[in-house]
Amino acid sequence: MAEKILDGLLYAQLIANGTANLGIHSEEINNLNVFPIPDGDTGSNMLLTMTGGKNAKTEEVKNLSTAATLISKGMLLSARGNSGVILSQFFDGISAGFEGLESADVNQVGEAFKEGVKHAYNAVMQPVEGTILTVVKDATEYACSLNAQTLLEFVENFITEAKLSLERTPNLLPVLKKAGVVDSGGAGLIYIMEGMMQLLRGEKTHFQGVHGAQGTKTTDAKQLDLDKFTSDSVLEFGYCTELLLRLQNAKTDVEAFSVETIKKFLETIGDSIVAFKTGSIIKLHVHTKTPDKVLAFCQQFGEFLTIKIENMSLQHNNLDNEPKDESFTIPKVQKQEETKDYGIVAVASGKGIKQMFLDHGADRIVDGGQSMNPSAENFIDAFDQVNARTIFVFPNNSNVILAAKQAASMYTKAKVKVIESHSIGEGYAALTMLDTSSSDTNQIIEDLNMAMDGVSTYYISHCVRDAEMDGVTLHIGDYIGFLDKKILIASTERKKTAMQTIEAMDFTDHEVCLFIRGADSTSYEAEELQKYLKLKHPGVEIYPVDGGQDIYSYILIVE
Repeated sequence: MAEKILDGLLYAQLIANGTANLGIHSEEINNLNVFPIPDGDTGSNMLLTMTGGKNAKTEEVKNLSTAATLISKGMLLSARGNSGVILSQFFDGISAGFEGLESADVNQVGEAFKEGVKHAYNAVMQPVEGTILTVVKDATEYACSLNAQTLLEFVENFITEAKLSLERTPNLLPVLKKAGVVDSGGAGLIYIMEGMMQLLRGEKTHFQGVHGAQGTKTTDAKQLDLDKFTSDSVLEFGYCTELLLRLQNAKTDVEAFSVETIKKFLETIGDSIVAFKTGSIIKLHVHTKTPDKVLAFCQQFGEFLTIKIENMSLQHNNLDNEPKDESFTIPKVQKQEETKDYGIVAVASGKGIKQMFLDHGADRIVDGGQSMNPSAENFIDAFDQVNARTIFVFPNNSNVILAAKQAASMYTKAKVKVIESHSIGEGYAALTMLDTSSSDTNQIIEDLNMAMDGVSTYYISHCVRDAEMDGVTLHIGDYIGFLDKKILIASTERKKTAMQTIEAMDFTDHEVCLFIRGADSTSYEAEELQKYLKLKHPGVEIYPVDGGQDIYSYILIVE
């Protein structure tokens, strides 16, 4: 297609085809794994992020600005992992570049891509070159420097330079060269753009479902059994009500309109409220038993673009026949009459680790961590269930921090402060030292950051690829012991690897070890290893936890 003009319908088709092509190659992206344990989920994270945009309700939206806004919001809420968040910010910047445009020519598309690059870089506090950031910047600059006459030519130019930039990433980021791989996020971006190129060439890509996302199920929507809500049923849970409202100049001052006007009203008739304004569009979500009142109130200020109202009691009754995961049940949080000053949300996986954080004061647990990164929307759902003026978030994984920050920036019902805990060990150490009695939020955050200093977290896990790292030769199937990202030991036996890791542990200025065993270990082996730890490091206080976590056979936290 020699298209020269981009409208909302074509943009949505490009996003869909880009998502489909990424889906086909997502496992390949996952396998571009720098570190030799199962953390290669970049492809899955990017695919789930793109799917959030693809699923935006844009079927009949020809206006480019409107379609791009819907797609962007879908991605922002679905973003997972560092690459997913950066990707969502890139498309959010493109959306900002299209603001107010019914359609765009090739030059305007290029300017929107430049805005996308700015947003992507601004999403990261300390941008690192040799990543997806470099690839998208180089490709955008190159594509915009040429006088492309059609959208296809622009995308082809983008891909040409993106591939060259991707080849250069190992020269910019030593960890890539050491592992013998290119940047996985940059590779994922190229597959997305190739999907768009295929569509512009008249080729539609087909992909069935979302695969490769460990811990995440994506299935076709099941038909609800309407008989699960009869004429004698009681509407216990109300309606999940979502809508997009286009503010109208004939009804209100669009530019000056504050979303707080709607939020204050929603608080009188419902809960689980999320509402924000982008340009002249209001997006809102609320659980209420009177959705008609929501519609009537909102229509005072504009007209609806989309409306979705779902009977949550019917949905709940349909879930009665679904198989239940009995491994762990997070306690229900009763809605408090009084809002407390501080609340806590923590990311964790494994029954015992989740309970450990709950026991130390966490209000809500977001399920996730290594190879299972939660989305921004997962965080927002958790924030909604914490009745506090200020919420502290412990991501507990370096690949979760950006999604937590993105959710914090989107949330308006409370102040959200992300404590940048890079591991379960750092998060646990900070939470055990949490003291909010001063009511000085800045001082509390400073104390939490100090509590994380000096904490060491050792891991025992499986090796998933052959490699040479830190002077250690690694083979697929080996057990490896490592401190943060530094490989210490590798052997074919789990117990031997754990013992050698224990020997290498440094307890200088430390006297406490939290010993967390995983799902694939045994209680007998764990007891033997604790005795060995006591033998090699006498005087150390050992606190055993049956963590139940995947990926890691053992986690040893030294503080």
